[in-house]
Amino acid sequence: MPLTILVADDDFATRLSITDYLEITGYSVIPAENGKEALGLVEEFQPHLIVTDITMPQMDGYEFVRRVRTRPAFRLLPVIFLTERTSTQERIRGYQMGCDNYLAKPFELPELGAVIRSLLDRYALIAQAPSHSPKPEPTPTEARSRANDKPESDFFTPKSETDARPSPSQNSPSLTQREREVLDLLTEGLSNIQIGDRLNLSPRTIEKHVSSLFRKTDSNNRAELVRFAMEHHLVR
Repeated sequence: MPLTILVADDDFATRLSITDYLEITGYSVIPAENGKEALGLVEEFQPHLIVTDITMPQMDGYEFVRRVRTRPAFRLLPVIFLTERTSTQERIRGYQMGCDNYLAKPFELPELGAVIRSLLDRYALIAQAPSHSPKPEPTPTEARSRANDKPESDFFTPKSETDARPSPSQNSPSLTQREREVLDLLTEGLSNIQIGDRLNLSPRTIEKHVSSLFRKTDSNNRAELVRFAMEHHLVR
């Protein structure tokens, strides 16, 4: 399946030229005439990247991106601003709203294509990376210190590998069976691709489940999600 890019611009010629170029390059493109229309299309098609003008009727690019960023599922969605408003103050405002790159009009389509490819490659790496770095092995001194701190019950009461999952706390969100499976694998530090291989699902489907977990737990990233899951006994 080709990656989906949403292009929002009130100028028909600009919108058409970008759409044609990106489709020839191999992307699936969703065009929008203004920010209000684009916002609805983001929810419907869940694009992999957004290219948007700033000055548009009904809803400008700043407000459009601001609203996109309020949705947990789209907080990391790459965004490129294309605009004639190129002052330093305008660029700063764009970055503050959450854009990843800022191209001034007029621009060259090959440059836009290069920026899009760079952002998509970067975010693919982020999505595949484990949510946390492995902890370093303790030194012999640290290991002895930790062993001395353990209560006797830890040494003489072995835990069975088949121990049941702890009961979720009363404030735990309601998760589907598939979300629990994804959460278990996510806490092991697996990427979306690795989780998808385990569950025979596409990375895009895993991404939707992870976004749903973010929303249900009010988490902003995987580290917060794992912490929430452990505190509320949602994982083994």
